[in-house]
Amino acid sequence: MSRRIPLILAALLAAPLANAAPSADARREIAQLISSLDGSQCRFQRNGSWHDGSDARAHLQRKYDYLLKKDMVDSAEQFIERAASQSSMSGKPYRIQCPGQPEQTAAAWFGARLQALRHRTP
Repeated sequence: MSRRIPLILAALLAAPLANAAPSADARREIAQLISSLDGSQCRFQRNGSWHDGSDARAHLQRKYDYLLKKDMVDSAEQFIERAASQSSMSGKPYRIQCPGQPEQTAAAWFGARLQALRHRTP
């Protein structure tokens, strides 16, 4: 019996841990991040081509939906890291340029948006 306990513990530790689904707060934050470019004057660059906010929203929504199906995202930070920072195909970083602001990486832009959302929401 005493030999079984270490074997059971080892099996439990070796089993892959399933990610939890995003919480309601995380889903709300991600939805707000995805929609933040839509309707804005900002442009979104992926793989060397610039896109308007509506195209960016649609692209990011598709990536988020894919990650949800694969159970690979459970927080807004993971969404930024895994979907909104770089191309899955080329590995090139996404960039954002808004009027009157310097061009920046999408990771930095979405990170700042997330912090602003969290400071506005009690």
